[in-house]
Amino acid sequence: MNKRDAILNAALELLVEKGVHNTPMSEIAKAAGTGMGTIYNYFPNKEELINEIYTDIKEQEEALFLEVNTDQPIKTQFENYLTVIIEFFIHYPSYFKFLQQLEASPIITEENKAKGRKSVEIVAALLKSGQQDRIIKKINIDEILVFIGGTISSYLKRHLNPSEKKRSPLANHMRMVWDGIKE
Repeated sequence: MNKRDAILNAALELLVEKGVHNTPMSEIAKAAGTGMGTIYNYFPNKEELINEIYTDIKEQEEALFLEVNTDQPIKTQFENYLTVIIEFFIHYPSYFKFLQQLEASPIITEENKAKGRKSVEIVAALLKSGQQDRIIKKINIDEILVFIGGTISSYLKRHLNPSEKKRSPLANHMRMVWDGIKE
């Protein structure tokens, strides 16, 4: 792992564990095994470091969505998108926790929020196509995306909670989400 990646990984873990305001750059440098000069060579300030983590996560999300087979029926594509994103965050729980803390934060620049929205453009296009084919409810796409995002978030919070004894199967969750948006 190169120094830049070590800094990003250390920052992600510390930011999730301690929060933005309780994580000084000096602690990130120490956890990354590098000096303060090195960290500032890559990231002039903590805000840029945080924005870099944010865009890296969003780019990974977008790449996952590009792998979904678009030749399948809309329902199957939707279920595949939902499965891919949920499994991604189950595999990388720090990413989910980071986004939960910072997605609406003013620390994330408008430019990077716009880049982050690209990760859902593929799903939005699928929903629009579904509306044209009268498969998806005629509700504003942004509202549907908020609904889907909220249900994904709720599922992941419950799934990733170590004190949660019983987890609902992903298939049940997907069926409920589909029932909520289908025409």
